[in-house]
Amino acid sequence: MTDPLPLLERLIALDSVNPGLSPGGAGESAAATFCARWLGERGFEIHRLERRPGRPSVVAVARGTGGGRSIMLNGHLDTVAYGTYDGDPLVPRVEDGKIYGRGAFDMKSGVAAMMAGAARATAGGPLRGDVIVACVADEEHASFGTEEVLERFTADGAVVTEPSLLEVTLAHKGFAWFEVEVLGRAAHGSRPDLGVDAIAKAGHFLVALEALGRRLAASGGHHLLGPGTVHASLIEGGEGPSTYPARCLITIERRTVPGETEQGVRAELIGVLDHLAATVPGFSYRLRPGLHREPFEADPDAAITRVVLREAERALGRPPVIRAEPFWTDCALLARAGIPCLLFGADGGGAHADTEWADLASVHRVTDVLAATVTAFCA
Repeated sequence: MTDPLPLLERLIALDSVNPGLSPGGAGESAAATFCARWLGERGFEIHRLERRPGRPSVVAVARGTGGGRSIMLNGHLDTVAYGTYDGDPLVPRVEDGKIYGRGAFDMKSGVAAMMAGAARATAGGPLRGDVIVACVADEEHASFGTEEVLERFTADGAVVTEPSLLEVTLAHKGFAWFEVEVLGRAAHGSRPDLGVDAIAKAGHFLVALEALGRRLAASGGHHLLGPGTVHASLIEGGEGPSTYPARCLITIERRTVPGETEQGVRAELIGVLDHLAATVPGFSYRLRPGLHREPFEADPDAAITRVVLREAERALGRPPVIRAEPFWTDCALLARAGIPCLLFGADGGGAHADTEWADLASVHRVTDVLAATVTAFCA
């Protein structure tokens, strides 16, 4: 039986900090090369996708004999930076049933489990359907890795192995970023008759944004995720103590739930801003959209959902907990591409924190569930 622990130790030891988040980060090359070699040695057909040099994704395919459903296991190789990590983040440490190191939880445990699970399921020979293992770049930033994979590969079902505490995740929030530029008029600080203070005008918007957040919180929202949220995340303005600021730039993030769209959020913000323009003297603005990612909701009746729930119940000895996540994952991209999917991964903690760990028993359990799911789904 293929053991995920040596895989996980090797993956933790490979620096794969996302340079999109941390300039100078190593990127995914070393980790992708390791995954490609390991899976290739076990008979998988290897595809290295590297539209952005130094930022590869690896897709390993075990071709089926025909007549079966295909499955994709998807996990990301990149990690956040080390920052003030307690100890050496690249030295995996096993202690009291846990493994420590950057990426141990988010999400090299999931990558190790899906590689070991797929190898275990195909060790006796090909299944009827294709088994696709996608080790992708850049999930922590803009997810161009999974986007590139989906240009060339599809499947009848997929499991994203982000950490889920051995619970089955059937929904998660999306997000939409916007820049609101509140416009003023520059003038010397001694000439209030000539200047318009963009920062002071922006204060009206911040108060209105807080009120919008309260309305969202009172709306009920999604049955698993609750309501969407909104917050101001960055603010920039002013040129000096004796100058009326000509502009104040506010970046906001709107977390969305299934049923909410970027267009709807934009209309919501325009409504707030247009009301201020009509009621606050001298208030004017520009609104610019930024990165947008859709929320995700799995079909509970899809074949992949039923198989994962069944195999998880067998492995756990009880029905798995159904959960939803407040953060975004590549599940949304798979679903948008027409691939039914869900999220299932290991237990642990410390994602993006100073100490990160995964529960080893849960990594073995996830591997068992994935191997059984691949066998059942593709047979």
